[in-house]
Amino acid sequence: MLRPAATQLLKNGESTYSLVIAVAKRAREITDEAYENKTRLDSKTVKMAVEQLSNGEYKIIEKK
Repeated sequence: MLRPAATQLLKNGESTYSLVIAVAKRAREITDEAYENKTRLDSKTVKMAVEQLSNGEYKIIEKK
């Protein structure tokens, strides 16, 4: 999959900072889950997190 542009991932006026934080948190969750399950990851966690956000599996929720 080609990397989606940040503008494609951001909807409803979300900030770029929110995107970076969401990707980092999801990547950490993926790493922690793999460690707990003692599984080896074949791809990078940041790439997996971006793909999950672009597929709509996870959403960015900003506090007002």
